[in-house]
Parts: sequence; structure tokens; C-alpha cells
Amino acid sequence: MTVAMAPPQGAPELDALRREGVVFLLRKGFDSLEAVEGPDGMEVDLLDDVIAAHPGGALLKLFVDAPALEFAEDAAREVVTELMERTEALSDWRLTRCAVELNSELLQESLDAADGPDAPPADPAERARRHAAGTTPAPPDSPGHSESRAMRTRLRELAPTLTAFTLEAFGHHESAPECEVSREAAEIAAGAVVYAIDLLVDELFTDLAALEDDGPTVARSNATFMILDDLPPHLADAYTVLFTRRLTVTAITLTGRLTRPPFDHPTCLAEELLLKSLLNQAEVTADLYSLLSDEVSLALETFATTLHPPTSPHPATPEDPDTWFTAYTPVSPVHPYAANENEETVVELPE
Repeated sequence: MTVAMAPPQGAPELDALRREGVVFLLRKGFDSLEAVEGPDGMEVDLLDDVIAAHPGGALLKLFVDAPALEFAEDAAREVVTELMERTEALSDWRLTRCAVELNSELLQESLDAADGPDAPPADPAERARRHAAGTTPAPPDSPGHSESRAMRTRLRELAPTLTAFTLEAFGHHESAPECEVSREAAEIAAGAVVYAIDLLVDELFTDLAALEDDGPTVARSNATFMILDDLPPHLADAYTVLFTRRLTVTAITLTGRLTRPPFDHPTCLAEELLLKSLLNQAEVTADLYSLLSDEVSLALETFATTLHPPTSPHPATPEDPDTWFTAYTPVSPVHPYAANENEETVVELPE
């Protein structure tokens, strides 16, 4: 389940301290839950959760075991609404999205077993026609539409802060009106990248705190991570607290360079991996607010090509994550803290 929450309309954006507070309050609430009561008293098991806060609210990933999609969605909506109502600081917040996703393996099993008159047609066009016929679009004045409009404006306002790049990096050319990417689509894509910077850095800090509490490595931790879990899983025993600190410092250095021209290229493999996460976050942000049109997708793809030209080498991921922070060239050094791979030189302050 993907659940999005937002403070009251007109409320200021959440600063770093308030975001930490929101995550703490939600974590405290979910830690007290083991199962959720669904419709007609049916129990829905809550298997795991991921909680992240961003300037515009909070995003939750809930992993549940339910016999049907509607049970999962109803249960998730009910438990999050109840948590907001009983938590004074969140009582005036709004639930802006509640969407369910199937486990891919279970979905394939169901498709393989599907048979009979109620099975969906094999022709994708016919399935799409039936889906469109049975779907009622949301009214233009619904909260979803207003939030999408507000986010569209917000992202376009953020676009100029990505000063290391012009809109041409996103495929828009003022001198070529017939170009495939409009100015608006390029601005939405650029703004989404800027917006995703906060998400990326916050999630790294959240991962670091989780690893410090339940380490010593990702492989030996029972915690759920947002960025670290996206790294090559077979190297998870090398993702230590120090590694995560180095990765966080690299992310801060990298994203700072995106707003200070010129941006030449990624300086090390760690930056390459972080840029991939950043662009994923930007795409998710646009999609979350129904702004991921074909043009915006093309703009983000064009920007990815700008960061990684087809003629540039794409080194394979080394098996030693310490080498991810080695600079590609002497003229493009990484941050001194990130370059330090010696655990013994990390000074622990006395309690």
C-alpha cells in the first residue's frame, strides 16, 4: 500500500525538524500495531512499513497480507486515519492518496491460474476498453485535482533553482518550437529533481539512524531502508554505519553541485548510484501528483542522458563498496570525508 498524507491546505512546508517529528509520531503509532481489522472483522496482517517525510507531507509504504485488494485498501485507510485522529499534532492532516499494489509473484500466480468466463480478455486493447468504460474520472474540483495543480505550480517555481542546467538539458529548446518537450513539461521535470533532493537526503539520514539503532550492517539488520535497500543486495554486509555516512556526505556534495554551475559529471561511482536514486525520486514525485505525462517522462530521460552521455563509460559496479568513493579523475575529487575509508579514524565522542 502507498499512503500519502499532507498537512492542512495553506500550511507552511515542513522543515527538517518537523519532518523528523512526523516520522517519529507515525513510527510510534505503527510500532504498536501487529494487525489491522478489515471489513466485517477480517484481520489484515501488517508485515512491514516504510515511513518518509518530505516538505509537503509524509509518504508511507505499508506491506500487508490481505485476501483481497479492497480489504487491504480499506484497512490501510482506516488505520492511518485513526492514527491521525488520535495523534494531536496530526489530527488536522489529510489523507491524500491510498493506493494498493499487488505482490508481483502472487499476481503472476493468479494470472496463470485465471480461467473461466470472468477471466480478463487476452487482448490488451480490449482490457483497456473495458477498464475505461468502467472508470469514472474524478471531478475537476476534487482534492486530487487541486493538489495536482498546486504541485504543478510548486515544481515550476523550483525549476530555476537547478542553476547548473538550462531547460535544454530536459529537451526544451526555445529556438525550436517544434521540440518534443514543452517549456512547462521541462520545468515540471526540473522542479521534480529539485524537490527530490530533499527526499533523497532525508531518506539517507533516516537510513543512517535506522542502521545506527539496528546494525551493524544492512545484511544483519531487521530494519527497512529506503535508499540502502536499493543498492546491490549481495553487498549488503558492506553497508556499515561509516559507509552510510560517506554516502550521505556524497549525496549532500552532489546535490549541492546541481544548484551551482557548472556541473561537469559524476565524480565517482557513488555519485552515479545516487543520481539514479534522485531521478527515481523525481519520477515518483511527478507520478504521485499525476504530473508524469509522456513529455515529463521524456524530459527526465533526456536529463538522465545529459548526466550520462551515451559516449561516456559506464563502469561496472565493483564488488568492494569502498572503491565507490574513489574519484574518476584527479581534477574531480570527492569530499574528503567520503574519501576516507578507514574505520579506525572515525572519532567517537564520549557519552
